[in-house]
Amino acid sequence: MIADINTDLIVLGIWGLIFAIFIIKLFQSIRLVPTKSAYIVERLGKYHTTLDAGFHALVPFIDKVAYVHDLKEETIDVPPQECFSSDEVNVEVDGVIYISVMDPVKASYGVTDYRYAAIQLAQTTTRSVIGTLDLDRTFEERDVISAKVVEVLDQAGATWGIRVHRYEIKNIAPPETVKNAMEMQVNAERERRALLAKSEGDKQSKINRSEGVKAEMINRSEGEMQKRINEAEGKAEEILTIAKATAESIERMAQVVSAPGGKNVVRMQLGAQYLKQFDGLTNSANKIVLPGNMMDFDHWMDSIGLEESKD
Repeated sequence: MIADINTDLIVLGIWGLIFAIFIIKLFQSIRLVPTKSAYIVERLGKYHTTLDAGFHALVPFIDKVAYVHDLKEETIDVPPQECFSSDEVNVEVDGVIYISVMDPVKASYGVTDYRYAAIQLAQTTTRSVIGTLDLDRTFEERDVISAKVVEVLDQAGATWGIRVHRYEIKNIAPPETVKNAMEMQVNAERERRALLAKSEGDKQSKINRSEGVKAEMINRSEGEMQKRINEAEGKAEEILTIAKATAESIERMAQVVSAPGGKNVVRMQLGAQYLKQFDGLTNSANKIVLPGNMMDFDHWMDSIGLEESKD
């Protein structure tokens, strides 16, 4: 009787286990797919359908979700790798890829692991592109390297069901000896540019000073020239004015002399001036020699035609 009870318990346990497995599979057959995700469903080991975002019910024990893909754009780090430039310099390059799954079916069955495949292809393409460039150009041609990697990955991505949006190089690290040489070269170039800028500044400063001195000398010479011109014009104007005044005086003197009694007036004025000359000589310490006959003045007046009027 105890054996029968044990047998019944074993059978009941087996049926309970089967029921539990069925319940678990039933719950597993119900799938809620998030937004921007895709589930690949296989039926009896063969691709059946792709589940988009939403509620889905599968057939227990027959259908299963074989692959789950995130359709959002994702970043994949490309590990550092050694590359040789065209001038035989070893550099270490790493980067990052931005990709997204466009066709979940091809991403599942077109390649074993599209992430690993994209990384390997990016590394090999980077090595081949850097091998065509000199070391100096590898730092300048990052865009060229990135564009070439994106182009190659896009061609392969059509088969893998992915799209490569961009590829960015994070670091290009040359050996320490090359880095030190490049730093020395950069410092030398900076010093050369500093010396060149200083010499250009000194040259321009000397040019500016010489132009200033030149302008100052020109201004002074022009000022001196204008001064002399003004002085000459002033003297000419003065001479002209004196000449005009003298001419007018002579003309008036002639009119006075020709007038009745004019000669007597002239004689009187000349005599007054003649006598006035002796006024300042009386106090002089010098000796004064006077004519013996003061009446010779009348004879001098007669000699110049200013004889006394008969009137």
